Amino acid sequence: MPSLSVEILAADAAEPITSAGNAQLGIAVLAGIAVIVVLITRFKLHAFLALTIGSLALGAFAGAPLADTIKSFTTGLGATVAGVGVLIALGAILGKLLADSGGADQIVDTILAKASGRAMPWAMVLIASVIGLPLFFEVGIVLLIPVVLMVAKRGNYSLMRIGIPALAGLSVMHGLIPPHPGPLVAIDAVGANLGVTLALGLVVAVPTVIIAGPVFSRYAARWVDIPAPENMIPARPSEDLEKRPGFGVTVATVMLPVVLMLVKALVDIVVDDPENSVQKVTDVIGSPLIALLAAVIVALFTLGRAAGFTKERLSTTVEKSLAPIAGVLLIVGAGGGFKQTLIDIGVGQMILDLSENWSIPALLLAWLIAVAIRLATGSATVATISAAGLVAPLAEGMSTGETALLVLAIGAGSLFFSHVNDAGFWLVKEYFGMTVGQTIKTWSVMETIISVVGIVFVLLLSLVL
Repeated sequence: MPSLSVEILAADAAEPITSAGNAQLGIAVLAGIAVIVVLITRFKLHAFLALTIGSLALGAFAGAPLADTIKSFTTGLGATVAGVGVLIALGAILGKLLADSGGADQIVDTILAKASGRAMPWAMVLIASVIGLPLFFEVGIVLLIPVVLMVAKRGNYSLMRIGIPALAGLSVMHGLIPPHPGPLVAIDAVGANLGVTLALGLVVAVPTVIIAGPVFSRYAARWVDIPAPENMIPARPSEDLEKRPGFGVTVATVMLPVVLMLVKALVDIVVDDPENSVQKVTDVIGSPLIALLAAVIVALFTLGRAAGFTKERLSTTVEKSLAPIAGVLLIVGAGGGFKQTLIDIGVGQMILDLSENWSIPALLLAWLIAVAIRLATGSATVATISAAGLVAPLAEGMSTGETALLVLAIGAGSLFFSHVNDAGFWLVKEYFGMTVGQTIKTWSVMETIISVVGIVFVLLLSLVL
């Protein structure tokens, strides 16, 4: 089946650029990752620079010529940006239109109007999951925090009972579901099919978000019983708008790319004939680029024009959506360069030997590697990118379903135990007015539950696929 993977100039099957043995390669990998970790955590260097320097250090420790290392890095960077850069940009535009048009607020208000009492945590996780599909995690938090704080205050709910489900919904979408940057890069690295990964990701996400959200929030509310901080309730994006798009059309717009990609995956499985006219059509409209582009074009009318935006306002909104993702694109690109350097120095065979000698299932190994890098760097995206590069060789010979599960295992591992080296940790702490200890008992534990439950369901799915 066709997948998102991009053909890289330096093919994975090419001869390694160094003749180092497994022992030296193992030391080189650890040293390269250590350089990245130290630069990010100790020297607070931007992840783009840390990954770039770490890639060069990796090649040097492995004994590869500097010119070859540079070529591997730039080739991987270019291929990764070509594969996922446009998708990230389109996702950012869709998310900005959703927020600025008041569409997100319309979804929130409509669902909250139907929910009350015990149903409120379930309503919050539903809202966060729907809104979290096209939005980056940080944007989703900023968008939902006013809602969480207002609902907790006006309904006299425990802040954790309302806040944890919302955070769980956003976090699960961020780690497991494309078109978020992490899953997209992992799909590209291991050559997975995006539609199948999306479908299986939703299967894993539903029980995971229920357990980590509404269920866990009961205990989190007992451990940390605090009121909503008065001074942290910011204005909502739609307060200055005279009108905003309707609930149905907003949800349909947000779900459009998901539906198109799922239809493509379903037709690929059922028909499985490249010459079939139906499959040819779905291969086009269900490709990530066309699906997201179609959603953005539709959103310009269903969200932007419905909110009364002029052509100039729409142009400004699109322009403003692209500036904040420059850093994300650079990090993703540098991560692709790091991945290609790993492949070109011959780490692939070393990982294959490791998995065979230690008899570690590929899915569990991918999760453990992502967990280790997440704990060290604090970045889910860096953990996903690095782990995907390390375990990409394991995908060779895997079925379409298995490679999709490999991506989900990496994504689950990248969410493990957020702590003080994660920007998200401090964002949640400050918005909710918690101490470091309270944030660990709620947010950090919730992230760990998502990671562990996620890998459990991935392993269960692997038994039937």
